Amino acid sequence: MIEDKKARAAEVIKRLKKAYPDAHCALNHTTPFELLIATILSAQCTDERVNIVTADLFRKYRGPAAFLEVSQEELERDIHSTGFFRNKAKNIQAACRRLIDEYGGEIPQTMDELLTLGGVARKTANVVLGNAFGIASGVVVDTHVSRLSQRLGLTENETAEKIERDLAELVPKKYWVMFPHWLIYHGRQICNARKPKCGECVLADICPSRHDI
Repeated sequence: MIEDKKARAAEVIKRLKKAYPDAHCALNHTTPFELLIATILSAQCTDERVNIVTADLFRKYRGPAAFLEVSQEELERDIHSTGFFRNKAKNIQAACRRLIDEYGGEIPQTMDELLTLGGVARKTANVVLGNAFGIASGVVVDTHVSRLSQRLGLTENETAEKIERDLAELVPKKYWVMFPHWLIYHGRQICNARKPKCGECVLADICPSRHDI
């Protein structure tokens, strides 16, 4: 067992990078704006469902202005199956309005600016900055990243903000964008929430939770 957290994080990176060489953002998008909308929709919803919805959504709405040309009720119907559709529709239209009014319809490339958009917290901003622009502003913390970081003993914290802070100290900045993708892939394929496949895990010998699960 590797006791030092930074050394363990380095070994996790080395092994998962080899195990998942094709890891990438699972949300389908062709522009930074599409990634922003998809990430807002992904709250409390699977990426698979979001991709089904956005396949039609992005054909209907080609940019921020298009989302403001319909009523909130119509947008709610279009995104209904992603859950929390009223709040998401409201946030999307608020974000689009601010993008047009303040940023000329373009996605800003700083954390502070992104956080002024409707429905955007640190996770969404990190997803957009990292995957659309290659800017390592922080570490995306979703349910998979949270669960695996705790199981691997990289954090004892429960909140996304504190977990992100812990991971940012352990993971070299050059891996901030990819590290969540590796954990997400591993979380979906091996280290799932209810019954992790410890016998198939490439991290089993360095995982402090192996015998506790």
